[in-house]
Amino acid sequence: MDGGGRNVGPLSAPGHTGGAGFAPARALRDAVTARLRRLGPGRRSRLALPIERRVPRHLGTLTMSVSFAALALTGFVASGRYERFVLENGRPFDILARLAGFGVERVTISGIARLYEREVLQAAGIDGHSSVVFLDVNEVRERLMQVPLIASASVRKVYPNEIVITQVEREPAALWQRNGLISVIAADGKVIDEMRDDRYAALPLVVGEGANERLKDYLALIDAAGTLAERVKAGTYVSGRRWTLKLDGVDIRLPETGAAEALARLVRLEREARILEKDIIAVDLRMPDRVVVRLTEEAAAARAESQKKPKAKGTAT
Repeated sequence: MDGGGRNVGPLSAPGHTGGAGFAPARALRDAVTARLRRLGPGRRSRLALPIERRVPRHLGTLTMSVSFAALALTGFVASGRYERFVLENGRPFDILARLAGFGVERVTISGIARLYEREVLQAAGIDGHSSVVFLDVNEVRERLMQVPLIASASVRKVYPNEIVITQVEREPAALWQRNGLISVIAADGKVIDEMRDDRYAALPLVVGEGANERLKDYLALIDAAGTLAERVKAGTYVSGRRWTLKLDGVDIRLPETGAAEALARLVRLEREARILEKDIIAVDLRMPDRVVVRLTEEAAAARAESQKKPKAKGTAT
C-alpha cells in the first residue's frame, strides 16, 4: 500500500518502475543463450561428455608404463650396472653412431717423441667404443694437455672413421732424484714425467733438494769437465750450496764458488798423475791451494801398515 493506503500491485508487474533493475540480468541470459546456439550442438555435446570419455584411450596405461620405465632406469643407473655397461660397450649414443658407420677405426698421431701411442690414446680417452660423431675434440685436447710431457695438442675429426691428433712434446733435459723417486725434468727444472722405464736412461742425473732448479749450473759443470765429462754419472746438490760429482765410484767434492776452476785442476791432475786411477773414493777440491784425497779402506790399511816403524832390537847386558 502507498502512503494513502492504496495497493500498488506486485513488484514484478509489467510496466512497474521497480522491474527496471532486472533488465541487465535478462539481457545477459539472452546473450548466453544466443552464444550457445552459435556454438552448435557438437561442441556443446562434447563439453557435456563425462571426463572418462573425453580422455584419449589407453592414456592411463601409457602413463603407468612410462613411470615404471623411469623407475627401472633410475634403479639401473643407481645400482652401478649402467657404468659397467658403458665401460664394456660405450655410451648409448656412441653405440648408435657405430651402428650407423661412424665408429672410430683409425687414430693418426703426429709429434710423438717419447710417449707411446697407447699412452696418448689412454690420456685422450679414445678406444674402440668411441664414435666420431659424439667425440668432443675440445674435451680430448684438455685431457691431453693434462699430460706434463705434452706442451701443445690439437684434435680434429675426419669423417667417417678417423681422428687426427697433432702434439708437441716438451724436451726432457735431465733426471731428478729426490726422496728415492726419480722424475724427468725440462731445462727449466719443471717435472714433466716420471721415470717408468729405460727410455730416459741416457739423461743426466741430479740428486737432492733444489737440484732441479740448479740444472743449468750442473750442465755447465759437465761442460767444464772436459775429458772427464763422459765419466760423470750424477751430481748431488749438497745443502743448497755446492755440488758433489760422482765419477766411476769416486766423489768429486767441489767448492761453493769457483767450481769450474776446481774441475780444471782435477783435469790437469788426471792428465799428469792419473789421480783417479789410484785406490781412492773421494777427491776434495774445496780448498784452492791443495787437493785432499780419501783412500779406500784397503788402501788406507795398507798405507797405515807401511808407515809403522820397526821396533828397535834390545841387547843383553
